[in-house]
Amino acid sequence: MTEKRPSRKPPPAFQSGGADATSLGALRDDAEGCRRCDLYRDATQLVFGEGSAKARVVLVGEQPGNEEDLKGRPFVGPAGRLLDQCLQEAGVDRSQCYVTNAVKHFKFEQRGKRRLHERPNSGEVQSCAWWLAAELRLLAPDLIVAMGATAFYTLTGRRTGVTSERGNLLTTSFGMRLLVTIHPSYLLRLRDRDDAHRQQRAFIADLHRIEEILAETS
Repeated sequence: MTEKRPSRKPPPAFQSGGADATSLGALRDDAEGCRRCDLYRDATQLVFGEGSAKARVVLVGEQPGNEEDLKGRPFVGPAGRLLDQCLQEAGVDRSQCYVTNAVKHFKFEQRGKRRLHERPNSGEVQSCAWWLAAELRLLAPDLIVAMGATAFYTLTGRRTGVTSERGNLLTTSFGMRLLVTIHPSYLLRLRDRDDAHRQQRAFIADLHRIEEILAETS
């Protein structure tokens, strides 16, 4: 399949090299005190990326959810558990992956005792891209996987196109390979069981491409 190139305008994650830390540990320490937007005010804590510094694949989601916010780790809630299951079914070695989010603090609306997810706005994405840019610079992965619309926008600068580009391999403005797919939380919102099953199989097929792409670059 011919690789397609996204917009020429540098997307948020590639408008700069981000924070100037020289290691992921130092970067995380710097990010702990982030005040680049107001999301830190209500979140329990920052939820930074997680995985090996030698990871060949970076999986980028939207933002931490309620469980991630409480535990301080990415993709440990329902969507994260589903992601792990689908990676395993796709034959992807989880140890090769670094998981992170476009936005590092949980944005939510309080409804009684419940905290309901609220999508980050473009200003919050722009501010937090400072940290994602540095993660990508330090990791220099063979492949980035954009999961969902917010990750897609952060990495391509495009606000629409996840559905049409799903399963496609793009090239970022910095020459990194970018695979586009849905966010696993989308699967959890589907009410029709047959549709949910079809969509989950399609998601696994998208993830299966990871090993195919890595094999081409090894």
